[in-house]
Formats: sequence, structure tokens, C-alpha cells
Amino acid sequence: MKKSDSFYGYSLILAFFMLFLAARSQLITDFYKTSCPNLMAIVRREVQNAIKIEMRMAASLLRLHFHDCFVNGCDASILLDVSDGEKFAGPNLNSVRGFDVVDNIKTSVESACPDVVSCADIVAIAARDSVLLSGGPTWKVLLGRRDALVANQSGANTGLPSPFDNLGNITLKFANVGLNLKDVVSLSGGHTIGLSRCLLFSNRLFNFTGTGTPDSTLDTIMLSDLQKICPVNGDANKTTFLDRNSNDLFDNNYFQNLLNGKGLLSSDQILFSSDEAKTTTQSLVQSYSTNSDLFFADFANSMIKMGSISPLTGSSGQIRKNCRVVNS
Repeated sequence: MKKSDSFYGYSLILAFFMLFLAARSQLITDFYKTSCPNLMAIVRREVQNAIKIEMRMAASLLRLHFHDCFVNGCDASILLDVSDGEKFAGPNLNSVRGFDVVDNIKTSVESACPDVVSCADIVAIAARDSVLLSGGPTWKVLLGRRDALVANQSGANTGLPSPFDNLGNITLKFANVGLNLKDVVSLSGGHTIGLSRCLLFSNRLFNFTGTGTPDSTLDTIMLSDLQKICPVNGDANKTTFLDRNSNDLFDNNYFQNLLNGKGLLSSDQILFSSDEAKTTTQSLVQSYSTNSDLFFADFANSMIKMGSISPLTGSSGQIRKNCRVVNS
């Protein structure tokens, strides 16, 4: 590499970092202190009600925030009901959930504080509350985001990490939004709650990468169980828990599973078992598997970072009255 190329690459990284700091500095924890003082209590109540009805909703609301932020930033663009919307992109279609819960929260918030709180901020708070109510850490959510006017379906199709990506591709997609290796591993730990469809992991069960055999990194007892749940030509939408033996509790059992070949998705298990992991992510997986406090602290910090990806602030965007449509 030429010295000039190296300098150019460094300059790009520095520029992105400065933009990240600038965006984060525009968000503050007490943004709604006077304009909507009961916001946190309203969101917490609605999230709690939703989780009582369906425990899986905690994972769905967390994932909704993740998939929103990775495409053009945390701007509630994923909520838009438009023909070319992000919710209809391949990684999201019939997969991303929680839209009705966000609608319910928005209705309650609008009743208390009309035309004040953005849908993007509601999604960010709901994600935090979902983690906390599942037994995980809490953090102070930075607020002041505004809502996007357009969605980006093509960006959702190409920019979101996939269960079928190798570690290099996953790391690159994180880096593209300013997140590092620690963020990759800690945020992957969000898979300690929730479900996944056979469609997303059945490739590991019978003919992995065209070998005619299952994925050799998968625990044999777990493999047998999964083959019964997801047989050849079975229902691709049938689901099972992401975190074996610790289904709905937000804890570090996910990382303990990786050490024992019990990661459900290929993109989970490669954090520990792939050749790339040996010099990159494996040591973090080991650390988190034995130290839940470290995992909780790093997860909270990574969520704050992720929640600060390219927010719309000031006069950009708008405060949607209905999270599904742009204001007329």
C-alpha cells in the first residue's frame, strides 16, 4: 500500500469518527425533561404489557432497533409502510416484528405529549426496556432523534448482517456504521433472548456448504434435536430458541453455548469456532462466558454507540404523528 493510500484510509476513519462524535453530542439523556416528563414511564408500561402477553416481544423490539439503526441510522425508517419500505426487504420480511407495540406506545405518548416525541426515540427506549425487563442491563438512552421521510429497502437488503455471512463480512458491515469487533461480539449477545426460524439455520443441519454432511461445529445432541424440528422439506417458518437452555432470560448463557458448539445460527458459532475468530473474537466470547458483568457493561456501551448511528436531529426529518407514515 502506498503511503498516500494509507493516509487516505486513516483520514476516512478519522472523519467518520468525528461525525459519530458530532452526532452523539447532539443527543442527550434529558431531551424530553420538560416537553414530555413522563415519557420513560409511559414506554416502560407499554413494553411491560407487551412482554406479559408475549415474552418473545422483548427480543423483537431489541431487533427492531438494531435493524433500524444499521440502515441510514436510527431514524425509524424501518417503520414506514411504503411499497419500497425496509420492512419488506429480504432480511426483514416476515421476520422483523413489534410494529403494533410501537404503535401502541406512540398512541399513549401522543395522548400525553402531542407532536413531541419521535418514533425513533420510542424504538430506542423500547429496546432498552426490553433488555432490562428480560433481566439484562440498563443504560441511559440518548434522545433527540427525529424521524426519516424515506425508507431504504436496497440498503436493508445489502447492509444488514446476515446469519449466512462469514465473520469478515459481518465485521465489515459493523465497521461501515462505525462499530468495532467488541461491538460485534457484545451485540451478538442480544441473541440470548428470542427465536429463530428454520429458514435461517437449517443450512447447517444436513448439507452444510455443499459437503453433504452437517456443520461439524454443531453439538451432536443439539443437531439431532434441530433435525427433528427442521426436517428436510419441513416448515421453514417453524421456530426454536436462539439461546438453548436459557430461553427468555437476558444473560451470558449465549456465550457459554458457543464454547460448547451450541450456537444456533452460523453467524453465532463462527464468533468462537471459525479460523478468523482465533485472532479476533474468540477471546471476547471466552471472557463474556465467564463474566456476565463484563458482558452487560460492554453490551450497554455498544447499544449506546449503535443508537447514535447517524441520527436525524435539529430541523432534519420530522416528528411523525403516526410511526407508519410521513406527516401530510
